Amino acid sequence: MSDPAGGTPRGTGGFPARAPEELLAAGFDALADRPWSARWDEVADVERLVLGSLPDTVVLHTSGTTGERRAWPRTREQLWAEAGLLADLLRPYRPEAAVSFAPPRHLYGALVSVLVPARLGVRAWYRPGFFGALPPVAGLRVAVMAVPWTFRLLLEHPAWVDSAADLTVLHSTAVLPASAEEFRVATGGARIVEVFGSTETGGIAHRRWRGGNPLWELFPDVTAVAGGDGEVPLEVRSPRLAGGARSLRTDDFVELVDDRRFRFGGRRGRLVKVNGRRLNLDELEVALQGAVRCADLALVPVADPLVGEHVDLHLVPVPGEDPDLAAAFDLIGLRPRRVLRVGRIDRTETGKMRRVGS
Repeated sequence: MSDPAGGTPRGTGGFPARAPEELLAAGFDALADRPWSARWDEVADVERLVLGSLPDTVVLHTSGTTGERRAWPRTREQLWAEAGLLADLLRPYRPEAAVSFAPPRHLYGALVSVLVPARLGVRAWYRPGFFGALPPVAGLRVAVMAVPWTFRLLLEHPAWVDSAADLTVLHSTAVLPASAEEFRVATGGARIVEVFGSTETGGIAHRRWRGGNPLWELFPDVTAVAGGDGEVPLEVRSPRLAGGARSLRTDDFVELVDDRRFRFGGRRGRLVKVNGRRLNLDELEVALQGAVRCADLALVPVADPLVGEHVDLHLVPVPGEDPDLAAAFDLIGLRPRRVLRVGRIDRTETGKMRRVGS
């Protein structure tokens, strides 16, 4: 980490400088495992450099959390257009630097670690894991490109956070963890911007998160295909869909409020009905994270011979501690079928739990 007090490290050690043209030539996958920094603010014609360096087609993959990894091709123009939309979410806050924790081998990481800083014309740092140095950002207006564990890291480095002149957190890839609310409260209302999307669709919608479940607003080039009243599977049209698709139906259930906004209900595979009660496991996990002191936890849907659907709790305990699970279960109104104490929960680089059998 930076230093014992969580302050800003001196110098730029730990972030080798990479020329922007070198980053683009290396390919996104080659940029994921080691820290680096780049000066997009020193590139005269960044669009010409990016479009002239990327291949005509860039293939990115799903993370494999719900099945086999699958390749999704996109044109360089689609990627550059999406980077522009994400950059536009940050422009009102006038960032001067970007610090990213999102691996570039995935679509979100390729965008926010490489192409969004290029669009903004700012200096960029990339750090691939929880441990290691933090870049010197004192006095700068900073955009933090986050994955779920980033909020815990920021909470552990309050002096680093406070050293920035301004800080905006951009988050995608998963439901916000409980530590996001802790961070928002600890900082007196930190600015958190969320992006809703997937590898196959790209960015679908965005929102400024201030707690709760605010409505999502579609990006300007996205339209939702009407699917009836109440909660329906979200189907979208967009010029940025992978593989040349004209429309795609997602695994997400939403309530369309109007032509441009929706309320997220949950993801297929994370919505279960136990004893007649429909449960959003992502929301319940966030509630448990705030109530149970542990290293990690996950609710896993399982088949049950008596009630049909149920859930197991996978818990990574803190050594030497025995959390009060009964109180936590009362809080969420659910007692899992089983509590499995495990050494670790297998997650992707972006924090999603990999597929678990029942």
